[in-house]
Amino acid sequence: MSLSLPVPNVTAFFDDATNTVSYVLQDPQGSACAIVDSVLDFDHAAGRTDTRSADKIVAFIREKSLNLQWILESHVHADHLSAAPYLQEKLGGKIGIGNQIRVVQDTFGKVFNEGTEFQRDGSQFDALFDDGDSFHIGQMRTDVMHTPGHTPACLTYVIGDAAFVGDTLFMPDFGTARCDFPGGSAHDLYQSIQRILSLPDETRIFVGHDYKAPGRDEFAWETTVAAQKAANVHVGGGTDENSFVDLRETRDAQLAMPKLIVPSLQVNMRAGHMPPAEEDGTVMLKLPINRL
Repeated sequence: MSLSLPVPNVTAFFDDATNTVSYVLQDPQGSACAIVDSVLDFDHAAGRTDTRSADKIVAFIREKSLNLQWILESHVHADHLSAAPYLQEKLGGKIGIGNQIRVVQDTFGKVFNEGTEFQRDGSQFDALFDDGDSFHIGQMRTDVMHTPGHTPACLTYVIGDAAFVGDTLFMPDFGTARCDFPGGSAHDLYQSIQRILSLPDETRIFVGHDYKAPGRDEFAWETTVAAQKAANVHVGGGTDENSFVDLRETRDAQLAMPKLIVPSLQVNMRAGHMPPAEEDGTVMLKLPINRL
């Protein structure tokens, strides 16, 4: 790893309810920071939201006197709601996601019968990133990699010696993301993972979830490219594409849908905003029958 690469300070926030890891990454040369994959707490049975997870991040950023510049989404999550609008209201910053969000919005706009009032152009977000784009967090350059497969809009953010891969890869002993959501592709995921694994071996990889693989007692979310190449149970050791696709598609056929997929998709495709309120001011979420 080149000594000239910045080494961002990374602080993780683990959400037990959804097994999601959110990150605050800071420019070591200043106060600029970004948040990756925030969580809005949601009680599905009661239909109630809560900001306790997001408030931990707000408190951390304020305590450290950091300047929030970006609120980044690795993709449209299907297992938790994003707290991006709440964090932006409290701390500022721009909300960014991959440009292929438009594909996701078009797909799920139809699933939820959102009508023409729901804009499918990504305009709910402040910035849409394409593969090869770059932007800065303070003095740190962030390079954008389009890494589809789990969803069409998945991104990996590469910042100095760190890569934030969302749901593309998990810890080596747990494997890789599912590919059976609309627009997902095990073939695409394999190719995306190969791009990530082409980064320098010393690159730190920060994953979006952890579920404690059998035999491991502690949650974990940081690994390296070298460790993934050597030991990932789905793609490590030189696994070829056809073998991976067979394994991934067989495994996906046995998985249940995430518990929060219905509210998550409706909210996250709107950059974390709730659907428009009814005439009496009540916000409603739809439950499509036999569509997912």
